Amino acid sequence: MTADPAPPRASYQVTYGVIAVGVIAFVLLQSMVNPVLPVLQAELDTTQADVAWVLTANFLSAAVCTPILGRLGDMVGKKRVFVAALGALAVGSLLAGLADSLTLMIIARVVQGTGGGVLPLAFGIIRDEFPPERVPGAVGTISSLMAVGGAIGTVVAGPIVDGLGYRWLFFLPMIAVVLAAVGAHLVIPESRVRAGGSINLLAALLLSGWLVCLLLSVTQAPKWGWGSPAVVAMLVGAVVLLVVWIAVESRARQPLIDMRMMRIRGVWTANLVGLLFGAAMYAGFAFIPQFLQTPELTGYGLAASITVAGLVLLPQSAASFLTGLSSGRLVARFGSKLVLIAGALSCSLGFGLFAVANDSLWEIALIGILMGVGFGLAFSAMANLVVAAVPSSQTGVASGMNANIRTVGGAIGTALLASVVTADLQPSGFPAESSYTTAFLLAAGALLLAALAGLLVPAVRRDPVTHEEPEAPLRHPQAGVVPAATLVGDGRE
Repeated sequence: MTADPAPPRASYQVTYGVIAVGVIAFVLLQSMVNPVLPVLQAELDTTQADVAWVLTANFLSAAVCTPILGRLGDMVGKKRVFVAALGALAVGSLLAGLADSLTLMIIARVVQGTGGGVLPLAFGIIRDEFPPERVPGAVGTISSLMAVGGAIGTVVAGPIVDGLGYRWLFFLPMIAVVLAAVGAHLVIPESRVRAGGSINLLAALLLSGWLVCLLLSVTQAPKWGWGSPAVVAMLVGAVVLLVVWIAVESRARQPLIDMRMMRIRGVWTANLVGLLFGAAMYAGFAFIPQFLQTPELTGYGLAASITVAGLVLLPQSAASFLTGLSSGRLVARFGSKLVLIAGALSCSLGFGLFAVANDSLWEIALIGILMGVGFGLAFSAMANLVVAAVPSSQTGVASGMNANIRTVGGAIGTALLASVVTADLQPSGFPAESSYTTAFLLAAGALLLAALAGLLVPAVRRDPVTHEEPEAPLRHPQAGVVPAATLVGDGRE
C-alpha cells in the first residue's frame, strides 16, 4: 500500500455534487430504456425477443465491469478510474443515440455497462475525501439515488420519446455524464491511499465467465425454459467456473477479489442481505409497473399508462431519497445493523400489503412510500456496513462486489417471479391476479429472510461522544483484514 503526497483537497460538498450527477446519469441510462422497448423494437426494425438484448447486454456488461473497476480504482486511483468510467459511459451514450441498427445499439449498451463502476468508486472517493462524521450520510444518499434515478427514468422516458424522439433518451444523460466527467477531473483530488498490485487477468476472466453464465441463464430461463439444455449447461458452467475462480483467488498473491475480505463477517452478511434485497427490489421494479398497466378487461388491472405508472411510483422514490438524506443521523444514533433490519421489515410489509391491497392507484402510492422508506434505510445501512468493514484500500472492490451480488439477486429473483407470473395466463394473454399475488408475497418473504439475515450482522459499538461507528478496519500481518467490530464490537466475531 502506498501513500501519495497530499494535494490541495476540494470542498467535499463540491465533490459530492459531481459524484451525484455521475451516479444518477448512469441510473437514468439504465432505467429509461425499460419502458420504451416497444419503441426501440419498431425504430430498429427487430423482434420483441431480440430487442430484449438491449437490456441484457447492458446488464451483463455492468455486472462484469463493476467489481473489476472497483478493484482498479483501489489500485491506480479512484478519481482516475471514475473519470474513465464516465468517459466510457458518454461514448456508449453517443453510440446508442446514433445507432440505426440493433447490432450497433447492443454494442453501445455494452460500452455503457462499463459505467457500472461509478457506484463503488463513488463510495471509495467519499471515504477518502469526506470528514468521518459525514461519510455515513453521504454513502446513504448516494445509495438512495439508485432508487430515485430508477423512478425518474420511468416517469420521463415517455415524454422524452414523445417530444424529442428516442435518441434523446441517450443524448440528455450523455450531456450530464460529460459535465460530471469534466467536473470530476477538475475538482476531485486523486486518492491518497492505494492498494498497489496488478489486475489478475485469469481471475478477471473466470469472474466474467461465471457471472455471464449465471446471469444469462437466469434472464433467459423464462423464455427458453428452466429445463432447456442451454439453460442447464450455462448453470452448470457457472457453478464450475465459480468454484475454479474461488480456488484461483484464494491462492493468488495478488487476487482480484481478496477471499479473506469476502469472509469478513461484516462483508459476507451484508452481501447475503444484498442478494435477498436485489431479488425482491428488481422483481418489484419489473412487475409492479406491469401490474399497473394491465388493462381493466382482466378484472384487476388499473389500465395506467407508462407515465401514470411512473408517477404512482414516484412517492416511493421520494421516500427513498429523503430517508437517504437522514440515514447518516439514523446510523449514528442506532447503528447500521438496526437500520438495516428496520429497512428490510418495512419493505417486506410493503410487498405484503401490495399483494392484498392493490385496487386503486392511491393505495399503491401510499404503500410505495412505506417501501421507499425501507429501501432508503436498508441500502444506506448496507453500503455503510461494507465501507466500514474493510480498509480504505479495498473500499472500491468490496462495494463493487456488494453491488454485483445485488445484481445477481435481482436477476435470479426477476427470473423466478417471471416464471410465477406467467405460469397461469388468462385467455386474454395476461397473467391471472393470483399469479401476481403469489409473486409479491414471495418478494415479501425474501425481504423477511433479509431481515433475519441482518441479525447475523456484527454489532458495532458507537463512539459514546460522536455516536459514530469506528472508521477503519485494521490489517493483521498474519490474519489479513480484521474488521473494526472485532476490536470494539460485542465480542461475537
